[in-house]
Amino acid sequence: MFQKTAFASALLFLMSIAPLCSAADLYGFYLETRTCEVYTGPCFANAEFGIAGKDAIMAWKIEDGSFEGVDLSGLSVVMVLKTEKTLGFRGIREAGTVKSVLLIDEKANDAQRKALGRILSGEIGGPAQRWMPLTTDFKGTKYCPITYTSEGRNRGVSIPEIMNFNVEGIAAGRGNEPMRLENVGHPVSSTLTLARGTASTYTDHGMSWDNTGKNGHYATFDWQWP
Repeated sequence: MFQKTAFASALLFLMSIAPLCSAADLYGFYLETRTCEVYTGPCFANAEFGIAGKDAIMAWKIEDGSFEGVDLSGLSVVMVLKTEKTLGFRGIREAGTVKSVLLIDEKANDAQRKALGRILSGEIGGPAQRWMPLTTDFKGTKYCPITYTSEGRNRGVSIPEIMNFNVEGIAAGRGNEPMRLENVGHPVSSTLTLARGTASTYTDHGMSWDNTGKNGHYATFDWQWP
């Protein structure tokens, strides 16, 4: 009788904590650049609205984390976006035709590739659910050697013969600390470090642009869901 009661109690305990366990639990670094002037941020593009800010890359380096038991630590993934209208006031929601490409670290094994693809597809919820369902022309997934770098105020992500994006955080005044946007409605992080592209080019899938000298920002991300 005691054994049955103990087993039932243990089962009820496990059932009670199950909803608290996240299918996705990821921490790492994020980098974004867009073809619009610096200081426009994620919300609007000032006088460039409708003219620039239509091309962007979003890059993640996962330092630690997993999805449904699959370890994703050390892997990188990049989302490329090209839109008909400015990624501006309403983000991607009113950007017209949206083309996207998913670039996944070639070091990932089959299980990791599947997990990263599901996370960035938005099909399981999470941050990607805010932009991927609005994609009208998904160009597909490519597996590439992705290098993510971080040193001081500099961040970069590169893929041979496809992209070479590097940004530098914009220092506040005479100090060395970069300026930050806080409490923003960005899908990746509510705090973004302002940056400027120092050498930022992309060419693949019939798309090509140069973000050198243009808008960029970087952040850490910490995702858990559902």
